[in-house]
Amino acid sequence: MFFIVLLISVVPAYLLGSVNGAIITSKYLYRKDIRNYGSGNPGLTNFYRVFGKGGSLLVILIDVLKTITPVIFGGWVFGRYTGMSLSEIWLFGRFFEVSLFGQTIAGFFVMLGHCFPVFYKFKGGKGVMAAGAILLFLDWRLSLISWGAFIVMAALTRFVSLSALVGAAVFPTVQLILGIGGFWEITASFMCAILVVVRHEGNIRRLIKGEEPRFSFRRR
Repeated sequence: MFFIVLLISVVPAYLLGSVNGAIITSKYLYRKDIRNYGSGNPGLTNFYRVFGKGGSLLVILIDVLKTITPVIFGGWVFGRYTGMSLSEIWLFGRFFEVSLFGQTIAGFFVMLGHCFPVFYKFKGGKGVMAAGAILLFLDWRLSLISWGAFIVMAALTRFVSLSALVGAAVFPTVQLILGIGGFWEITASFMCAILVVVRHEGNIRRLIKGEEPRFSFRRR
């Protein structure tokens, strides 16, 4: 039963994760492909630098919806059929019992889809927006502390990549310290954080060399 529930949760999560808001918005709103502009990365930061804030709102909407839908579904399926690490979320005017592991593992596969999308030759973004959306539905403490670390670091340095790395590191570390979930839940969270770090390999090299561009609200 566990593996059946796992497949039901992660396969749709990966497929939905493969939908890229930046590519869709750039192609259908601006008639251009974001992968041919700026850094070539089909993520929110590069999209904003190229097209500005108007289309960026649509990118955020698409990427958040594609993330929270499988996260909620994965948590509900695991909660209903396995009973792993149950908690409650409020949705559609009522409370639902969900599994923290189900939410996190579904979120990880959304991130995999975002980073290696089957619809775009496995060349995608870096999973930061997906990771941030996942946090909103896991635990308010994890969300508050991880997002807080990201925002503070971004305000101090204006390095979005460094802020994402700090937020990713804080997420499973705080979960471990606070004891939110058990071994498998925390392992899944570390998997999400490691994926963000791996996808920022080039940014890490540029940060070390002092070549990483700082974020600006001005379009390039």
